[in-house]
Amino acid sequence: MKYRYACLVLATAVILPVTCAPALAAGADDSGTGTSTGTGTGTGDPGTTLLPPLPLRLGEDNPCTGASEETATGAAWSQATLGLPRAQRISRGAGVTVAVVDTGVSADVPSLSGRVTALDGADEDCVGHGTFAAGLIAAAPEKGSGIAGVAPEAEIVALRGTDDRGVPSAQRVALGIRAAADEGAQVIYVGHALRTGKAELSSAVAYAVERDALVVAPAAPDAVPREELGPDNEMPVGPYWPAAAPGVLAVVDFGPSGLRQKNGPPAYEPDLSAPGSSMVSVGPKGAGHYIGSGASLAAAGAAGAAALVRGYRPELSAAEVSRQLLVTAYPSDTPRLDPYAALSLVSGGGKVGSRVEAVPARLPEPVGSGPRNRALAVAGVGLGVVLLVGALAAVLPRGRARNWLPPGR
Repeated sequence: MKYRYACLVLATAVILPVTCAPALAAGADDSGTGTSTGTGTGTGDPGTTLLPPLPLRLGEDNPCTGASEETATGAAWSQATLGLPRAQRISRGAGVTVAVVDTGVSADVPSLSGRVTALDGADEDCVGHGTFAAGLIAAAPEKGSGIAGVAPEAEIVALRGTDDRGVPSAQRVALGIRAAADEGAQVIYVGHALRTGKAELSSAVAYAVERDALVVAPAAPDAVPREELGPDNEMPVGPYWPAAAPGVLAVVDFGPSGLRQKNGPPAYEPDLSAPGSSMVSVGPKGAGHYIGSGASLAAAGAAGAAALVRGYRPELSAAEVSRQLLVTAYPSDTPRLDPYAALSLVSGGGKVGSRVEAVPARLPEPVGSGPRNRALAVAGVGLGVVLLVGALAAVLPRGRARNWLPPGR
């Protein structure tokens, strides 16, 4: 069952490894381009680091997004909230391909190096949003930084769903979803929420579902262009596509306080909520970091969690993976993503809210637990038994001779 999610106010006094002012809706931006605004800070040693904001779209005369000169040295709040240190002990998404249908994914990012396959020129990302989302999904940790994606061993297939300025279209997104399914992607992330294209996008999703791909999409736009606002600057309430199509996992964002950012566009019937405010990830060049907010970034985290589950339990279908994420989610108005629970719990009935049970996780074998060390351990136990038997053989006769009385009696 889906729910309509109301906008809530994001608390401003929060102490975090990385914090930022929330992105504003595009009507508050004089350019009207839908560019997110705000600055971020990340605690470092010895000082703090200002992170540049992630743009959502670029104006006609704006240059491409370049490399960030700042690096977040600590882990982002979202990594702890999702329990990634525990979840990644069970699965890191190895063997799973996640398609990113967005502005493209740059191959010039060290944390994604060697794991990005781009189709039709999608290896160039002028805006940076697609690369940022791919980092949230699958960035590997780099020396000097605690920032990492949800599934740091997953493979990425990049496809365009927008033009080079970041403006999406139903036709581009639909073609991207179909191409991703043809490439064998097990998870397909879509970085935009569209108000039009119901028939075209629903057909593309059905095509992907037939090929056992799980489509994950935002249940709200990150920002609303000025021309789409109502008479009193009212924001539209959806539905949004492809999130509203059958078979799609629709995701909404929440911030460090557990609430959505102030003035965030209303979400339409989200299935799941995930961290999406004050998110830190990579830019289209270099090893530096940007900061951004929005439901599209929450959807990226959910896509990464789906990759964890598909890597750990490859026997599950796309629909079963989606159900696993929902059934094991933390109970809330909109269930909250819990990757560790999705990996370590099994559902009793297959419906949201049904009973779940813990199952032993297949943890990687610890270093030093190979056959040689196991043999030494067995030998040590055997030697201990021999010594114990020898000691008993010496003590028992003396005890019987004294009728079990202590010495001197």
